[in-house]
This record gives sequence, C-alpha cells and structure tokens, in this order.
Amino acid sequence: MTHNSTVLVPKIALYEPDIPQNTAAIIRTCACLGAKLEIIEPCGFLLSDKRFKRVVMDYMDYSQIEFYQSSEKFFETKKKQRIILMTTKSSINYTNFKFKPDDTILFGRESAGVPEKVHQIIKNRLKIPMINQVRSLNISSSVAIVLAESLRQIELI
Repeated sequence: MTHNSTVLVPKIALYEPDIPQNTAAIIRTCACLGAKLEIIEPCGFLLSDKRFKRVVMDYMDYSQIEFYQSSEKFFETKKKQRIILMTTKSSINYTNFKFKPDDTILFGRESAGVPEKVHQIIKNRLKIPMINQVRSLNISSSVAIVLAESLRQIELI
C-alpha cells in the first residue's frame, strides 16, 4: 500500500549513528515505507563513505531525511511531540503500545545506545522481546520491525 506525503507517518530518529551500512539500510526501509528519517549528529561516518553508498544505492532520491546538529537541537524541536525510545532496558513490549501517526521513534547508537540523560527525559521506552541468551537485534532490523508495527496500527499498511 502506498500513502501520500500529506498523511502523518511515524518518524524514525537515529541518535549519532556510527555504522554506515546500518544507516543506509534504514534509509532504504524508510524510503520504501514512506517514513521520514531524522539523524542526530554527529554521525560516526561521512555520507560519502563507500560502505554507505554501496547499501543506500539510489534510495536517497526517495528519502525524506532531516539532520539535527546535536541532541539538544533535536529535543528542543521535539519538545511538544511524543518521542518513543527503543531500548533493551525497557520492560514494555512494543506490541503493547499504541503508536500515533506523528510519533518519533528514537533508536540509539549501535555501539552505545543513548546516554542516561536521554533515558531520563523520554517517558515512553519500549523493547522488542528477545530470548535471554542474546544481546540485541541489528538496528536496521529493529527499525523495520517497529516501523511496520506502527504503520499497521495507524492503518497505513
């Protein structure tokens, strides 16, 4: 199903991403599902990185991407909007949460998540349940899982 750009869709935000291939795969996912991607800088790579370009291919042409120069600028812009943090440190399953069309779903840095100060300012923290023996899913897989569920709930897919 396709949807037009006037419909509110969830936004995916990446906190200081540091693996170019993951960010490129997330750009592709957001482009294919019609979601906006927000990147909180600094990134741990340049968009000219050949690893990034190899995965993103021409999907940048179909993407809505906004960059924030810092987490302070991001949170200042979002102060009247709902932000949901995806974290392994939550006890709430993402399928037990009611997503709204204008949500911003925040994912932490691959190597370190988000700092404790971010955990403290975000009310809604969710997890993807996993078996106990593993640490975490790849961030691009996590984005696809949660974005698809949020789109399903707001009836855009």
